[in-house]
Amino acid sequence: MSAAPVLSLPVVRDPGPAPVVAAGPVHLRPFRLVDADAVASSLSDQAAARMLLGVPAPYLRQDALDWLMLATSGLLPGWRLAVTMADDVTIGAVNILPKGGHWTLDYWLSRFYWRRGLARQAVSAALDRFFQRMPEAEILTLTPADDAAALRLQAGLGFTVTGCREAFVEARGRMVLMIEARVDAAALRRV
Repeated sequence: MSAAPVLSLPVVRDPGPAPVVAAGPVHLRPFRLVDADAVASSLSDQAAARMLLGVPAPYLRQDALDWLMLATSGLLPGWRLAVTMADDVTIGAVNILPKGGHWTLDYWLSRFYWRRGLARQAVSAALDRFFQRMPEAEILTLTPADDAAALRLQAGLGFTVTGCREAFVEARGRMVLMIEARVDAAALRRV
């Protein structure tokens, strides 16, 4: 009898607790249960939800509460950061999570805050802090090919496109062509 082949996956160690970071007009902090209304409001907007994997459509307050219960439990690895303004109202998220032996990035902003450079500042600050704790890590993204703003943001931060594949986007109800890109600490262009 022969031994099963051993698969070698990258080791994903814990980056520690999610930080609180100020980045110009935006602030990043761990999510709280009181963020449920803001999360539900943002992700029930089809314009935002259609660019994200794993977001049910329609997105209800109970969906936000269910997600926040897990996100705030301390039981899941990675960072789930609320993007806020000075008034501490949640306007988006930056998530750096382990999936399949790699670190992955996803992020979103409420549509009312688009086209102001806030997403770029938030993502850059989160990645910068992450790489301070995990300098050997590499982060992957999977972005719809028709999300030109996200692809420009990623290119501006130093992400390199590594391929494409299809993935099911629930808010669209179909398979969507996705662009895969990667960045590491050396390639990151900080804002």
